[in-house]
Order: sequence, then structure tokens, then C-alpha cells
Amino acid sequence: MKLATLRGHRDGALLVVSRDLRHVVKARGIADTLLDAIEQWAEVAPLLQTLYEELNDGRAAEAFPFDPAACAAPLPRGPQWCDGSAFLNHGRLMERAFNTAPIPEFETVPVMYQGASDDFLGPTDDVPLPDEHDGIDFEGEFGVIVDGVPMGVSATAALAHVRLVVQINDWSLRGFGPREMRTGFGFLQAKPSTSFAPVALTPDELGATWRDGRVHLRLHVEWNGEWFGYPCGSEMNFGFGELIAHAARTRRLSAGTIIGSGTVSNVDRAAGSTCIAERRVIEILDEGQAKTGFMCFGDRVRMIARDEEGGAPFGAIDQRVVPAAIASNGEAQR
Repeated sequence: MKLATLRGHRDGALLVVSRDLRHVVKARGIADTLLDAIEQWAEVAPLLQTLYEELNDGRAAEAFPFDPAACAAPLPRGPQWCDGSAFLNHGRLMERAFNTAPIPEFETVPVMYQGASDDFLGPTDDVPLPDEHDGIDFEGEFGVIVDGVPMGVSATAALAHVRLVVQINDWSLRGFGPREMRTGFGFLQAKPSTSFAPVALTPDELGATWRDGRVHLRLHVEWNGEWFGYPCGSEMNFGFGELIAHAARTRRLSAGTIIGSGTVSNVDRAAGSTCIAERRVIEILDEGQAKTGFMCFGDRVRMIARDEEGGAPFGAIDQRVVPAAIASNGEAQR
């Protein structure tokens, strides 16, 4: 099934979305919000599935047209957001970008940071940032939302806890990255609020493109209307089972935890990139210097995962970068 969140109060209202992304219906009487549904998945999933089938058959009462601009992130806020770096090609290129030593055991132990999960952005939200000189960059990813995961779960068992798959833009401010990496404490200022495509879907909706704990779809990226890349999610060195197990190695994961794949990246350079930093490193390697700058205020980025028939199961992320309004007390406002 496909689910989304209608804007409203801080956690929005749960929507069931038709397979063709044309119509939606509120999940009234089943679950108020997506987090409610994840926390009670065994009880509510069959009811949501029945409503989904009614919607696809044109039998759902009170259905109305799907409008991505009316949607928040599927989870406007979540218990936890853990982002991996499962594409080795991207990781090795970033080591060159930041001039850092190779990460120990990078090919055998997943790399992961814990990001902020209190303020996720919807698919068409403007992205307010304080300074365009901070190295504004997009990062296209896939992710999963899990139910409660026990501590020490195996990678194989972990996949059974995947309830929904999502598409992500993990915004980065590259100017802060090198210093924060050197501290050993991880990212903070380098990682502003993360954005999501409007639709979260159960793995079965992906058919054969969900296998081995990976999303085997190309993620198409355009920057200001120009093609930027379309790498495939199949080249994850670690599947989502391994990433979930890594996050749960020493603690349990709450229902609603989101696990990200890290920047989608392919060895074949003809596939392009899903982030600017990667393209800049390739330019340095191939041409001796970076030629592509980072984003400016007013720039737009569009990300959309497509299947072989051209379908877009998650919908699209289509956003503009804007200057944050800074209040007199120094607090940035959306």
C-alpha cells in the first residue's frame, strides 16, 4: 500500500494513496497519523490494506485528488533518523573531497550518523538556510521506516521489521563538514532538516525492484531543470538489513525509526551523481579542479525515482533553496 501525510497539526493526518498517485482518502477510524500506524502495525495494516484496495477500485467514500503540495513528509517528525553511507563509491570519493584518511573497515562495517528527526521537510517545501556560502548541497537517498526492532537483531531478521520504504533528500552544508568530521563527534550544523518524497510505500509495492534489502530503481536528479544524474540504488555495499542491524547492535530501535541508505552512487560515471560534492571530486580527479559550485538561493532541485515503465512510486521531491528569516533573537524561522 501507499501512504502519505496531509498537512495539519504537527504530525498531520494519515492518508492512503492510490497506486497511480491520483487519489487519496483519510484513514479515519484506523490511525490518525503515520506514526500511530507504525506503532500499531499488526492491528492497523490489514485495515489500511482494505481501504487501499477500495481506493484503487474506486469504491472509497470521501476520496479526493492527490496533491503533493498539500503533503508533509510522511513522518513530519520521528523518533529517530539514522543515516548510513552504504555506497562505497560515494564514500571513497568523499574521503578525497574532505582529504581524510580512509575509514577503517569501511567495506565490512557500516558507517552511520544520527541526524535530527524533529523537523522533516515535505516534498515541495522551500528549504530555508542561513547562508548560501555554507556550501549548500543535496543528497539523494532511499530509506526505510521500521517498527520496533530488538537489540542485537540479525541482518536477516532486521528486514522483517521494514514496514515502509521512502525517498529522501538529505541536505548538507559542506562548509561545516570537514571540521565536524575532524572532531569525531559527527555531524550537527552540516546537516539541516531532511526532506522526503510525499509517498511512503510497503516493500511489496516495489515488486522485483525491492530485493536483497535494496531499492533497485534509478534516482533521477535535476538541478535548475538540468540533468544531474540517475544512479541506481542497487549498488549498496550493505543492504538495509545490515544497516538496521548495525543501528540496533547495542540498543533497540523505536517504531518509526528511519534508516537511510546514504547518497546513491554508482561506479559508472555515466550515471552522474545525486550530490554536488561527488561531482566536484570527479572534476578534480579528471580535470584537476572543481568547476561546479554549490547551490545558491533560488536554486531548485528535483528528485524522482522511476521504474522501467517510467512510473514514480514515491512521487517527487521538488524544492527551492531560500534564505532563512532570522528573527531579532537570532532564531531562524521557516
